[in-house]
Amino acid sequence: MTDSTPKTSKRPYDLYGERFHACKHQLTPRLLKVAHYIHQHRSAVLDKTALGIAIDTQTSDATVIRAIQALGFSGYRDLKIVISEYLGVTRRSPARVASTVNELAQDAKGSIDFVLDSYRISCEMLAAPANRQAIQHAIDLLQQAERVAIFGIGASAILADYTARLFKRNGTSAYVLNHTGIALSEQIAEMRHADVLIMLAQSSAHPEGMVTLAEAQRLGIKIVLLTAATDSIFAQHADVMIEIPRSRSADKMPVHATPMICLEILVLGLAAAAPVATMNSMSKLYEISNALTRPGARKSRTP
Repeated sequence: MTDSTPKTSKRPYDLYGERFHACKHQLTPRLLKVAHYIHQHRSAVLDKTALGIAIDTQTSDATVIRAIQALGFSGYRDLKIVISEYLGVTRRSPARVASTVNELAQDAKGSIDFVLDSYRISCEMLAAPANRQAIQHAIDLLQQAERVAIFGIGASAILADYTARLFKRNGTSAYVLNHTGIALSEQIAEMRHADVLIMLAQSSAHPEGMVTLAEAQRLGIKIVLLTAATDSIFAQHADVMIEIPRSRSADKMPVHATPMICLEILVLGLAAAAPVATMNSMSKLYEISNALTRPGARKSRTP
């Protein structure tokens, strides 16, 4: 006799939830605040540092670690492993790359489709009514700016540099915030109240992004955020958020040119909104280029 009852998948064991409910009445108010935040934002916690949680809960990173340990975890890494297993999110960046490459190995057609599908999804998202409105709002803010700052680290640092060059070619003063450590602090020191900040950031509340965000808020700078993480702390403080998916699915590697599509829309949109400044800048570049390439432009070497 066979069992005709349909089999259902076993629900993951919620170790964190069990410990939270068992211990929450024993926690101090500050520890409870952190523990409750983690309980309510588990997916976001996987991409945050202890400092990021501290900023979100207006506590300290030491308080975050104490709260985690009060629930019986050895530390933050132990907590993330438990949450990852519960959510079924075990693949981080290196694993996403490996998964994608292994899946597409020896299949050129699959590789082509993966990249093209990722861009198609991004373009469809950018064409959605909410994003169209956000892009128009961003262009309106850029028109009012004296200068444009572009923040991006890691792979996004290259996009930030390229975008700043495009803005400058079209007659808009622009600069980048794309280093780390003391070099980034020197870049941040150049920020001014009349600037507009374009941020390329995801969910991770890394120190570079948080310090840049804090300085922008202190100066009253308007922030345009390009992101796939619509629930991040950056999204909470942005004046305009443009949602851009980075890949076809969360467990696959991101394709980094998708934000560039949006950045080029912003550059072109601003150029179209201020055609005189754009044409004057292009004419000046043309004249300088001709002077550099004109015969006899280089002085002959003196004997």
